[in-house]
Amino acid sequence: MTKQNKPRGLALAALLVAMSFPGLVASQALQEDEPGYSREGADSCFACHDDQQTLAIFRTKHAVPSDADSPFGHGQLQCESCHGPSGDHAGRVRRGQERPASIDFGADSATPIPVQNGLCIECHSADQGSGWHASGHDSDDIACADCHVSHAASDPVMATATQPEICFDCHQYERSQALKPFSHPLREGKMDCSSCHSTHGNSTDTQFAQAALNGTCYDCHAEKRGPYLWEHAPAVEDCGSCHDPHGSNNPGMVSLRGPMLCQGCHSQAGHPSIPRTPDELAGGMPSQYLLSRNCMNCHTAVHGSNHPSGSNLMR
Repeated sequence: MTKQNKPRGLALAALLVAMSFPGLVASQALQEDEPGYSREGADSCFACHDDQQTLAIFRTKHAVPSDADSPFGHGQLQCESCHGPSGDHAGRVRRGQERPASIDFGADSATPIPVQNGLCIECHSADQGSGWHASGHDSDDIACADCHVSHAASDPVMATATQPEICFDCHQYERSQALKPFSHPLREGKMDCSSCHSTHGNSTDTQFAQAALNGTCYDCHAEKRGPYLWEHAPAVEDCGSCHDPHGSNNPGMVSLRGPMLCQGCHSQAGHPSIPRTPDELAGGMPSQYLLSRNCMNCHTAVHGSNHPSGSNLMR
């Protein structure tokens, strides 16, 4: 299909939107005071960028004519609020000359990431969080557009069902862990990564939603919080001592099956969890508790006990 025969339906739709909302036309006085901007505002952009992906911005908060804080609100610069002065980009270009670029977003953009993020933060400073500049995402030069889609009516990273796939694009190890038999319900769409991690506002290496791992776990697993009369020290200090939070091949998302998990800290010498055969048992009678060789057959209160006789976490 030649350029002359290209369907004009989308361009017509953009024109109808502009006619329906006079506020979409940028203030002429503002354009004249700001050199380098397009005189026609968004109309210049839509003459070429008339695809569905671009026009979807009218279904977002970025293009609300009645909102003075929106780039498309009365007197605002519309597309150029984010993409910068684009008068040269939209103007005539001599044959053989390269069209001047406007500000673009994403990892593949020629626009430096600090410039991209700076434009977003101008409006979204409250969403950024105080810990952003000390976070791993900022130090690794992650662009806002690497995770967020500003033109989409529904940003995938903001929805519980679709957010994990956005995070897994970079966090491949966590993707593989989440595919294991025992994991948090990320694949089922019942939980997202931001349930545990604060991607914008926490300066810890793992960017937990709370100050530490245990506090983050207790948000959902409040029954494990305690305080207990008899505490299990590893459980109080760090849930990750025993559990793999992103997924495990073992029930309960523990990193190893018992008794190997327990014997990582507790010596097995003289304890009935040492592997034995039925012939070595008293009277030659096998015991199901001994042969299964799992400490939690007896020590059931592994997170702590409030029973007066629970010093060994058995009740």
